[in-house]
Amino acid sequence: MRLSSLLPAGLRWRLTAWVAGVMLISAAAVFIVVYQDTGSQISGQIDRDITGDVGQLAQALRPAAGQTPARIAAVANRYVRAQPYTASSTLLFVLVPGASTASNHPEVFGAAPELLENSTEQASENRAARLLLVPRLGYSTQHVPDVGRMRILERGVELGGLRVVVGAGLPLVLVENAQHGVARAFVLAGAVVLVLALIASYLAGAWVSAPLRRMATVAARVDAGDLDPRMEVARGRADEVRVLAESFNHMLDRLAEAFSSQREFIADASHELRTPLTVIRGQLEVLAAQPNPPEAEVRRVERLVQAEVGRVSRLVDDLLVLTQAERIDFLRTEPVELPSFVVELWDGLSLTADRRFELGPVPDGVLEADPDRLAQALRNLARNAIEHTAEGTGLVRLEVQRVAPDRVRFAVIDNGPGIPAAERERIFERFHRVDAARNRKTGGAGLGLAIVRAIAEAHGGHVQAADRADGPGARVELILAGFRPRSAGS
Repeated sequence: MRLSSLLPAGLRWRLTAWVAGVMLISAAAVFIVVYQDTGSQISGQIDRDITGDVGQLAQALRPAAGQTPARIAAVANRYVRAQPYTASSTLLFVLVPGASTASNHPEVFGAAPELLENSTEQASENRAARLLLVPRLGYSTQHVPDVGRMRILERGVELGGLRVVVGAGLPLVLVENAQHGVARAFVLAGAVVLVLALIASYLAGAWVSAPLRRMATVAARVDAGDLDPRMEVARGRADEVRVLAESFNHMLDRLAEAFSSQREFIADASHELRTPLTVIRGQLEVLAAQPNPPEAEVRRVERLVQAEVGRVSRLVDDLLVLTQAERIDFLRTEPVELPSFVVELWDGLSLTADRRFELGPVPDGVLEADPDRLAQALRNLARNAIEHTAEGTGLVRLEVQRVAPDRVRFAVIDNGPGIPAAERERIFERFHRVDAARNRKTGGAGLGLAIVRAIAEAHGGHVQAADRADGPGARVELILAGFRPRSAGS
């Protein structure tokens, strides 16, 4: 009896400690972001302000072009002194070769005698004043005597053969004051919120512990990438737990919609239509290059072009269907004569790029598959190899092997930079690219290998990546079931 009475209190304290830790970490992270963002925003505004001031100052000096340095300095002095400097205003100055510096705060340039009694401090101020007289074109942060750290922009302006430097600066004390204000507000608000949250979590700990465990299970599945589960709460419950569950479910719905919108990007047909159109153009150019092509060659090109045109039409209709690869009508399977299919496909691909295309032996038999989808997958693998091999010397090889009684393996091999072991699963994710070494060179959206995986899984097969066994490069294998060898008794 005594033990059972202690357990709820212990749970409340553990929950209270957990909430306190989470809130402190979250508050610290938010504070850092807000603190830095506040400084960045104000610094950005300062940069914009001094940019405008420098532009106006430069424009005001344009009428003095071609005049003497002294005259230019006089014009500059009239302009800058019309805008007196205060602790919150802009420092304006013009460095004129052969004349004195014009500024609305001439003391910082050593124009007035120093009043500092400490010789060390005065020497430091004198050095800072001399440094201001040295042009630093562009943005810089400098120490200005009697002002402190200041953001300064300096630009060179040509005035009839004389190059002057116009500048403007604002003190960074504004940034520091704003960040200090954010820190004070966070400390005060954070302390109040933390106390209230600890009290609330202590009182609610025992009551909400059971549904929270169920919610934690759902959250873990969501964290693993499964967006299907939703939080369930007992009927009739109308408290904060139900509100939390409904809010979380709404968030998951929004997240699922976001992923769905991202997948719609596959509608960019250029990624998938480029290779079929190139094959058609290459075949027609080969045919046109012959004065009197034989009829057999014309028929061969006609069959290939018709097949590619059909595949282009299918691609236009089916690119969006790829986002729903589990649908029954995703594939249109039929018996595919493997040798003729592979030879014809590879013959067309060999015209798309200047590479060393090689084709290994093809097992004689029939593969139950969708010929258009299979061609699409092999083209994507070949295009991936082409994009990551050197022109002329790059190797793109297709090996077709029977690896089980009813399975066949298509392996596309290249001598490119290869694929890091840590990336060999991720390369098949939509929109994922490894790095600049294996990035696309001619466009696309990082969908090629994702499409290969979808086609492989729809056929009941799989795709995998590995290193090339006999040298540097990559090997991507597409393994499909439904192969029937052509032999006696089969």
